[in-house]
Amino acid sequence: MVSAQRSLKRASVHTLGCRLNQSESLLLRDRLQAEGYETVPFGEPSDLAIINTCTVTSLADAKCRNVIRSYVRKNPNAFVAVIGCYSQIGYKEVAEIPGVDLIMGNREKMHVLDYVQLGKNEKPVIIRDRITKDDFTIDFVGDRPYPKRANLKIQDGCSFVCSFCIIPKARGPARSRDLENLLDEAKQMAERGVKELVLTGVNIGTFESRDGDLLTVLDSLNAIDGIERIRISSIEPTTIPTELFPRMNDPRHALLPFLHIPLQAGADAVLQSMRRKYNLKDYLDFLYLAHDSVDDLYLGTDILVGYPTEGDREFEETCHTFMNHPFSYCHVFAFSERETTPAARMVDRVSVSEKQLRSAKLRRLSESKRYDYYAAHIGREMTVLFEDPKDGIWPGYTDNYIRVLLNSELNLRNEIARVRLDQVVGDVVEGTLIEVMPNQTAANEIRLSSSL
Repeated sequence: MVSAQRSLKRASVHTLGCRLNQSESLLLRDRLQAEGYETVPFGEPSDLAIINTCTVTSLADAKCRNVIRSYVRKNPNAFVAVIGCYSQIGYKEVAEIPGVDLIMGNREKMHVLDYVQLGKNEKPVIIRDRITKDDFTIDFVGDRPYPKRANLKIQDGCSFVCSFCIIPKARGPARSRDLENLLDEAKQMAERGVKELVLTGVNIGTFESRDGDLLTVLDSLNAIDGIERIRISSIEPTTIPTELFPRMNDPRHALLPFLHIPLQAGADAVLQSMRRKYNLKDYLDFLYLAHDSVDDLYLGTDILVGYPTEGDREFEETCHTFMNHPFSYCHVFAFSERETTPAARMVDRVSVSEKQLRSAKLRRLSESKRYDYYAAHIGREMTVLFEDPKDGIWPGYTDNYIRVLLNSELNLRNEIARVRLDQVVGDVVEGTLIEVMPNQTAANEIRLSSSL
């Protein structure tokens, strides 16, 4: 381990990409503080920078390179560690950037501080070991106060081989976190003030350790004192157990009525070319089963536009699918050719301008669907977990992920409160405080009664 007695004292961590990266970066910040560093916002002068990268698209790669170069220009004497997905896949490109000292792929990146004592290097040290399928642990979780929603990493990697996706190469095969290890972190988070856990991973529905599956994780987390909400992040449609549904409806269970289920395309021909593990009928049958089984369920999805086999007709089918079924919103991504993926070898291409037009259309449709979902809840009383205020306004989320803003002179930070939803303003709902709730069981009972 690195000694806390060192000359490097100011450090910053910068995160690009997904919620999983954010979870890992927060752990690294905690370890920096435990090792004696003063952590400062990225962009301020520092002696050490850890840049946690993304490689989901070529645009993400370019953004990573720009961030690295910008930091080096402002901090030419700092130790620069570039870690994560882009380091795993594009390590040769990262190594060409002057000023980079350490490049670490995903297997070893949580041990990045063990290498900082090496000091600056003429050429970057490159560590990108092969990623195995073995269960993993995270050995450092920190001990600082943490009163907010928190990401909990339970899984990593993916063994699905979708034709467009580079992540299985960047993150490795699907593997699960040791159950006892993740529960230890969750208990420490609860002790530090966390009320809501957001479960993160690459393909979390495939969680399978020697001690159980995703349902085991959910029920074990539900038993932890202080954890009042559990939210599942993005989850593949073919991996969702229907046993989730009664848990979402149960006021004694912390699992929230929220599912983000990637669709990617609303046309069977495109789904087949993408090598997705479902056809449109199977997906929609499950979507309606979830919608009809869970009270007030918020259903989000991902859609990829501009895939090589997506013609005008297929794109219109996707728009029709999104608009005419119970989706609440969609995240839109433009297809980006990733070297070594099957899609990169396809000859058909959609122009950049056409991808932009299709993306813009779907985003407008998504805004419309989200507005309609929000508007359907106006006048209702719902429970909201509030976060840090900004300019005297308290932001927070309902159980089913409606973003709410509220004026109040009370300190609502990390409080769960009963709120009347008054009006939709842009992409948020303004509300009126009714009362602060004593616990989430009472809050869930309010949610269920209000949906009847």
